Amino acid sequence: MTCNVGRTDRTIRIVLGIIILAGGYFYQSWWGLIGLVPLITGAIGWCGLYTIFHISTKKDR
Repeated sequence: MTCNVGRTDRTIRIVLGIIILAGGYFYQSWWGLIGLVPLITGAIGWCGLYTIFHISTKKDR
C-alpha cells in the first residue's frame, strides 16, 4: 500500500471527516458515520479510489 494522498488532501479529508461526524452526532443520525471514510483515508494517507483511477496527490521528493 503506497501513500497516494498528499499533505493538503489529507488535511482536507481529516477536517471534512470530523465535520461530517460532528454533524451526524448533532443531528443524531447514522449518516454521520460516512465521515469515517475521509477521516480514515486522511489518517492513513491511502485512498482505494485513487489507486483504481491511478491518481496521486502526493508530491514526489
